[in-house]
Amino acid sequence: MAVHAAPLPAAGHARPTVESMPDPRLATDWARRVDALSDEVRAVLAVVVAEGGQVVADHFYGDMLEDPRASRYLNVDQVRERLKPSLQRWLVALLSARAGDVNALQATQEHVGQVHARIGIPVDLVARGGRMLKDDLHAGIRRHAGSEALAIDAILCANGLVDIALESMTRAYTRSREAAGQVDGAFRLFSLIQNIGTERERQRALLLTWENALIYALMSEHPGAATPLQISNSEFGLWFLHKGMASFGDTAETREVNLIAARIDSTLRARLPQALTHADRRELLDELRVGADAIRSLVSMMFDGIGDLESGRDALTRLLNRRFLPTILRREIALQANTGRQFAVLMLDLDHFKSINDTHGHEAGDRALKHVAALLVENTRGSDYLFRYGGEEFVVVLGSVSREDAVAIAEGLRNAIALAPVALADGSTLQLTGSIGVAVQDRHPDYERVLARADAAMYAAKRGGRDRVVVDDGGLPDPPGAQALRR
Repeated sequence: MAVHAAPLPAAGHARPTVESMPDPRLATDWARRVDALSDEVRAVLAVVVAEGGQVVADHFYGDMLEDPRASRYLNVDQVRERLKPSLQRWLVALLSARAGDVNALQATQEHVGQVHARIGIPVDLVARGGRMLKDDLHAGIRRHAGSEALAIDAILCANGLVDIALESMTRAYTRSREAAGQVDGAFRLFSLIQNIGTERERQRALLLTWENALIYALMSEHPGAATPLQISNSEFGLWFLHKGMASFGDTAETREVNLIAARIDSTLRARLPQALTHADRRELLDELRVGADAIRSLVSMMFDGIGDLESGRDALTRLLNRRFLPTILRREIALQANTGRQFAVLMLDLDHFKSINDTHGHEAGDRALKHVAALLVENTRGSDYLFRYGGEEFVVVLGSVSREDAVAIAEGLRNAIALAPVALADGSTLQLTGSIGVAVQDRHPDYERVLARADAAMYAAKRGGRDRVVVDDGGLPDPPGAQALRR
C-alpha cells in the first residue's frame, strides 16, 4: 500500500543500499501466506477487487485529501490520474500473488517505504490508510463470500497480506529515516566544526591554558579558592560541555573525559585548602596533570574520529560531496513547503573531460576540476550549496530562485568556465566548457525527482552540442543508463 507512490524506478545515480535490501525472513513468511490461500479465498478476493477496487481507491484518497497534512503530498489531479489507478493495480497484485511474485512485491514495498521516508510522509497516515483498506476489503468480502466461514477465512488472509506489505514498507521506511538522521546529524557536526585541524589546536591550547593557570595558582603562596581553577569552569571545560558533547555525541571517549574532569574538580575541592606545603602542592599538581594528559589524549582521539567528516568535503575540490546532498535537498523542500520559496538544482558536467586526462594526464584533469570548483565558488551566492557529484560532475543547489534566476546563474557559470582557461603545469592553458542542466523544483516532495530532472537536462545539453544550458520543463528523455523519477 502506498499513500503517495506507486512502484517507482530508481533515480539516475541511485545505487543499492543496505536499507533497500529485502528481508529474506519476511519474504519466506509472505510466500507461505500466499501458498496457503485456497482457491475459494482467491476467487472471493478477485471478485472484491474487480468489482470494488475503484470504490476502495475513491474512499482511500477521499479521506487522505481531507487531511490538511496530506496536501503537501497529494493533489486532486495527481490522485485522479495516477494514484487511484496505481492503488487498484497494487491491490490486484497483492491479493492475487503467487509465491513467485513475492520478491517483486517485497521490492516494491521496500521502495515505496524509502520514497515515503525521503518525502517525510507521517507514518500515522500510512497506518490509517492500511486500516481503511482492510475495512473496505472486509465489507466487500462479506458481500461476496457465500458463507460466514469463507468470509472469515478470506478476511484473515486479506489482513495478513496487507499487514505484511505494510511491514515491508515500514521496515524500509524506518531504516531510511534512521540513515537520513545519521547523515543529518553528521552534517550538523560538519557545520559546527568545519575546520577540524584549527579547532583541535584551539582546544589543545585552551587545555594548556588551564594547566598553566593551575600551575601558577598552586605554586603561589595563596592559591585561592578551588572553584575558579576547576576544569569545568575553564574555557576548555565550557567548550566541551556546550559544544564538544553536542558535536561528538555520547561516546566512550566523551564519557571518560567527563569522568576525569569530575575527578579533577572533586580533587581540587577536597585537597586544595589542605595542600599547604610545597610538597603537597607538587603532589596535587602531578596528579591533576595526569588527568589533564588523559583528557588531552582522549580529545585527540575524538578529533581523529571526527576527521572522517572531512569526507563531507571532496578532497580535491574542497566542495561538499554528494553525501550531504539529500540533507540539503530535504531542507530546501521543507522550506519551500513552509514559505513558498522556490529552489533549483543545476547539474554541471565538464565537456570532453576524458580527453583531457588522456591527452594531458590526470594532473591536468585535477587542475581542471579544482579550477572549475573555484569558478563555482566565485560565481554563486553565499546561500548556494556546491557539490562535487562525482567524476567531472558538479551539483549546485540554488535557494530562493525563480526559473529566470536559475537560468541566469547557470548561464553565468557556463560563461565563466568558457572564458577562463585553466593553467597547466607547463605554463600552457587549456580551454574548458561545461554542459549544464537546470531543474526548478516543481513542489514534488521527493528530492530524487528534481535531481533526475536536472540530470536529464544536462544530458540534453550534451546531446545538443555541449557548452550550453538546458532547462527541464518536462518531457525530456531520461539520461543514458537511468530512468528519471517521473511520477
